[in-house]
Amino acid sequence: NEIPNIPASKITSGTFADARLPATALNSNVDLTNLSASNLTSGTIPAARITALPAGLGGKVLQVVSATDTTQRTTTSTSFVTASNTLSVNITPSATSSKILILVSSMIYISQQHRWLEVTIFNASGNILSSNGGSGIYGGADNAGSVSINYLHSPNSTSQQTYDVRFRVNNTNPTAYLNYGNSTGSIVALEIGA
Repeated sequence: NEIPNIPASKITSGTFADARLPATALNSNVDLTNLSASNLTSGTIPAARITALPAGLGGKVLQVVSATDTTQRTTTSTSFVTASNTLSVNITPSATSSKILILVSSMIYISQQHRWLEVTIFNASGNILSSNGGSGIYGGADNAGSVSINYLHSPNSTSQQTYDVRFRVNNTNPTAYLNYGNSTGSIVALEIGA
């Protein structure tokens, strides 16, 4: 057979160099740098390969962790103390661009009038509400109330984040109560995708 006219059926071994194949030999959609979305008909794209979402598709809740405590906690400290090990959550963001929405809820009470207690959220860096204030209530006879905190934190990290509830009083005389009357206190952390 003449080499210029050899039929493809005669080529049974070996490998062609890329330079020997014309650009038209393969469908253009096989070029992975310009892959048509219509050709993605099965499988799952790993999250690590998705660097951005199209406009209007951000803000997805990627994970949720929560904890509750039904034991009444007390303090007379003017420094923040841990409410309990049970009002603490760990969450590991999947991307540095993620934000963590933290929700805290509890019934609170303070034993004296004209005094207040403050509830806040700590992480490894300290009081993350220190520049935004906490949540307080003035106390007195039958002056129980509820505290609710909603805070959007930007850890800028994919390392595990720990958030815990702490509380204090503004004076050493009164006693502050969290989860007053053994009511249910809670902390929820939601990872929000950018």
